[in-house]
Amino acid sequence: MSSIPPIRVAIVTGGHPFDVPSFAAVFRAMPDVDAYVQHLEDFTSDVAGHARGYDVVVFYNMTKLKPTDQLAWYEGKTFTALEALGEHTQGIFVLHHALLAFPEWELWSQIVGMRKRRIESYHMGQEVFVHVADPTHPVTSGLSDWTITDETYLMGPAEPADGNHLLLTTDNPRSTPTLAWARTFRNSRVLCYQSGHDARAFEDASFRRFVHQAIRWLAGR
Repeated sequence: MSSIPPIRVAIVTGGHPFDVPSFAAVFRAMPDVDAYVQHLEDFTSDVAGHARGYDVVVFYNMTKLKPTDQLAWYEGKTFTALEALGEHTQGIFVLHHALLAFPEWELWSQIVGMRKRRIESYHMGQEVFVHVADPTHPVTSGLSDWTITDETYLMGPAEPADGNHLLLTTDNPRSTPTLAWARTFRNSRVLCYQSGHDARAFEDASFRRFVHQAIRWLAGR
């Protein structure tokens, strides 16, 4: 039995429907990951004080809250908690529609590393050729170019000039050309990945390997 503790992962959801069993199965297949799926409200309320104890937080929410001056208790607590992201070395994984969360919040754009996060259109069931832009990075280790069936977002790219290290790209004309990138935000490693809409992506072996290796890298493993 390994003496190395599992990677504790909070998976934050809300604001968008998804295939819960197929999504959860991605993380259950990772023997070194202990994942806890929870709504954004539960994560940011942090009733039992676990939030800082997670090694990695996977954001899979598409919350539309606005950081205005007058907020309800839940909204105000949410923004206060999220403003603390990056204070510690806890990894931040922004997955699929979480790239579009908090569309009017500058802080979320800073975390993601995209100045313009608004999409022109989205397209279901696309055959996406995925190019491994940097095969030497720990997150892409052992991965070769592959094709995945998934939803795509037509939007601007993540620019290297903004501190983004490009990992996966595509030439699909209905997709952002930059599918995945690594960056830092304050003291945290950040990984952004555009893919991950439904079971067709969740069951893809290369998708699963990428997500698993991303979690390990974010946790410093």
